[in-house]
Amino acid sequence: MRIAILSNGPGNYSTKRLKQVAQERGHEVKVIKYRDCYASIEKNNPTVSYKGEDLSKFDAIIPRIASNMTRYGTAIVRQLEMQGVYTISGSLAINRSRDKLRSMQLLAKAGVGIPKTVVSRNSADIDDLIDKLGGTPVIIKLARGTHGNGVVLAETKKAAKSVLQAFYLTNEDGTNILVQEFIKESAGEDIRALVVGGRVVASMKRQSLDDDFRSNLHKGGEGTKVKLTEEERKMAVKAAKAMGLNVAGVDMMRSSRGPLILEVNASPGFGIEKVTGRNVASPIIEYIELNAKRRNRRDKVGA
Repeated sequence: MRIAILSNGPGNYSTKRLKQVAQERGHEVKVIKYRDCYASIEKNNPTVSYKGEDLSKFDAIIPRIASNMTRYGTAIVRQLEMQGVYTISGSLAINRSRDKLRSMQLLAKAGVGIPKTVVSRNSADIDDLIDKLGGTPVIIKLARGTHGNGVVLAETKKAAKSVLQAFYLTNEDGTNILVQEFIKESAGEDIRALVVGGRVVASMKRQSLDDDFRSNLHKGGEGTKVKLTEEERKMAVKAAKAMGLNVAGVDMMRSSRGPLILEVNASPGFGIEKVTGRNVASPIIEYIELNAKRRNRRDKVGA
């Protein structure tokens, strides 16, 4: 098969692993810098080109879209979908997962456990908003932040008011602001489960630094291998399905009322391989081999 990896560049570890495994399995692979692609939009003849090359010749693409390039990256993916090129992660699903508010609404609708979450655009409602979450401390998030960016812990009502008012005043692009309950029993830990084709292929526990509540590896958190409970495994698969993603990094937290889903990542990093010793690139290529000939299925999430 001819497989294109849409990435920021060949030096990215996840990109290198996908290319390596695909080539070992006999596929022709090319890394495409999607930010350098251009789309031609016309009746009955949509095309995507990269350095003068028509990308419709590829049998499948693996989108590795950076959060700050979501709009342009998913536009390129959508154009390739229109040309009939198989994509393991659809443009709608990627966009859906990048919006935290939309994700929380869909996860709740699907019966997936999530932290209590409130969204508001009115700073006058802050007191009632915090009370609905059971008081402080609370987590305040920008709906389109990723990798722990745009996330603040407010330990008092006064601090929460100050952060929210600052977010409201500086939020010129209309990004929604979420306020969530703080799960004290998590003790700065969360779990990343990597789901491929409806099954968990690797999982790790991430522990935050002493002076930070965020456990992201990008923020200095430490990862260790962890065995999921059956409930956690089912919840991770259910969360990925709710987003319509065939490949997903599902972040969850252990609480007194069971696992709670924090986020579903459409382009999960492969640092989990180094922590767990599990090969996560192979299941992705295997899934493409099994499904590429079926072409793109209709997105069934409906939101």
